[in-house]
Amino acid sequence: MTTGSPTPTAPKRSRARTFVPLGIAAWVVLEVWLLTLVASAAGGLTVLALLVGGAVLGAVVIKRAGRRAFRSLTETLQQQQQGQSPAASNGNGTGTGTTGNGFLMLGGLLLMLPGLISDVVGLALLVRPVRTALGRYAERSLERRVRAASPGSLGDAFQQARIHRPDGKVVQGEVIRPDATRPSRGYEDEGPRPPLTP
Repeated sequence: MTTGSPTPTAPKRSRARTFVPLGIAAWVVLEVWLLTLVASAAGGLTVLALLVGGAVLGAVVIKRAGRRAFRSLTETLQQQQQGQSPAASNGNGTGTGTTGNGFLMLGGLLLMLPGLISDVVGLALLVRPVRTALGRYAERSLERRVRAASPGSLGDAFQQARIHRPDGKVVQGEVIRPDATRPSRGYEDEGPRPPLTP
């Protein structure tokens, strides 16, 4: 017996949710295979020295990038307090800005992970032209996605963040916080009302 309403369908699984776990599994298998090849050719102590050296170098890189990010943040806050524009006084390029620090931290993290492929990628991220090129690519990609998602203003982008029910209908609503002050209606703020007498 049919009721006339369409049968709800499950949402389509995105490609990223399908291929990212497979890519991570393939990467782990490749890392282990490369480590066993190096261990059989050069010895176990060499592999251990590579892993420990990568972890120490990664920790140093992350610490340095964190200090640079904190120094950049304090300089920006000081310039804003003095009324200067942070963008006008900071002449650093993309490689040394917040994007460069982010890629430096990512490079340090990849160096800390055990494996040779992650070490090579982490060392590549320590090179300034690589960070600059990746930063420009990330900015262009983000701008394209923002333009594609919301052709209008920034308010259109927030309008896209709506709650969807499983059947695809949009639920519009308003958030009411219990700590928000409500306008007084007279008797509500004066305590309990006296009982009504007939």
